[in-house]
Amino acid sequence: MFDSLLVANRGEIARRVIRTARRLGVRAIAVHSEADADLPFVTEADEAVCVGPANPALSYRNVEAILDAARSTGAQAIHPGYGFLSENADFARTVERAGLVWVGPGADAITAMGDKINARNLMAAAGVPVAPGTTEPAADLDAAVTAAAEIGYPVMVKAAAGGGGMGMGVAADEAALRTEYDKVRAFAERMFGDGSVLIERYFPRVRHVEVQILGLADGRVVALGERECSVQRRNQKLVEESPSPAVSAELRARFLAAAVRAGEAVGYRNAGTVECLLDPTTQEFFFLEMNTRLQVEHPVTEYVYGVDLVEEQLRVAAGLPPTFDPDALAPRGHAIELRINAEDPKRFLPGPGAITTWNEPSGTGVRVDSGYVAGNTVTPFYDSLLAKLIVSGDTRAEAVERARAAVAQFEVAGPKCNLPFFAELLENPEFRSGDYDTGIVSRMR
Repeated sequence: MFDSLLVANRGEIARRVIRTARRLGVRAIAVHSEADADLPFVTEADEAVCVGPANPALSYRNVEAILDAARSTGAQAIHPGYGFLSENADFARTVERAGLVWVGPGADAITAMGDKINARNLMAAAGVPVAPGTTEPAADLDAAVTAAAEIGYPVMVKAAAGGGGMGMGVAADEAALRTEYDKVRAFAERMFGDGSVLIERYFPRVRHVEVQILGLADGRVVALGERECSVQRRNQKLVEESPSPAVSAELRARFLAAAVRAGEAVGYRNAGTVECLLDPTTQEFFFLEMNTRLQVEHPVTEYVYGVDLVEEQLRVAAGLPPTFDPDALAPRGHAIELRINAEDPKRFLPGPGAITTWNEPSGTGVRVDSGYVAGNTVTPFYDSLLAKLIVSGDTRAEAVERARAAVAQFEVAGPKCNLPFFAELLENPEFRSGDYDTGIVSRMR
């Protein structure tokens, strides 16, 4: 194992990686913007370096500043967390050219899966189910209209270079497609520097289920179960749980086998997630995308499989075997994660501000991965995530009840907070039954 690690991220995920690194005796180095100087991840690191002003383009996405911080502190490895530069293949290559260890998949795998059309085609060739859709970008609006007519409405209009629920629109007919195509293309050019658009079949009632994979140092790819991610607003996740209440043992076996094939198809190493759409009526599932990084929701997998995924990431990057037996992976119990955001609980609009009260819940089966404490200020420059509330139990019912109690105990004052939404969700009969889909939040509103 290397003896020093620079964490090229902020907030709760930086704090999370630092915690595991220090437990393993690895010197943890934080980088931070001027706006984040007082956050817990900075003070908890063994060493911290300011890499620029609040604007992430000048700090957390500033490759040269991050590499300079690594050189000046003697870091041997870089963990990118999620977001920012985590799925930037050029950054991964630059890190390795600098003689540092990149804690993530190889740049070629990031490139292969970063383009949604290329990824779809690779997965189809590997025998992974994909939804009906274009095999190359829709070059213009006429091409999009022709493709949609062949696929059948409704269709999803997606940015080929997008991810994280961004750059997507639904069209129920040609008139809507003409509007959505221009909107998605303009957004993709602005956000990703690539206006390529693909057209896929849209499923009005669908569940979002993903599989955690880990490419081991010996070349083997293993799957650590599935996560249900169907509680979403604006195509972005709010709640994740594992195992999925919609997945039978037979369906799970198919999901995991497909995810392993997906990883093997690109020679995957380190942690990654294969995201799929599940038709609850037919029990068919289709590849959506692969996230070539650690996911926000990784803690639910950690609970159910009894592993520290960050430790496993570090071991793979160092060329070491896993701490677990790959042939004896088996889920145990149930875990749920709630994303506590600084946002309005009704319309989900961001609401930054100074934190005047911060009291975290505790107790059996309760874990909080937070990025803030009382006295910190939530600024408007970054994602609105404040903390992740993770609960576990022997059964789903027990986990839900622990989540209800933990939400009631969690106190946050100052910025806006979506805790009241979770109190409502955990009383919702549809969610409590486990028979829900990606439309549950809109039905609650």
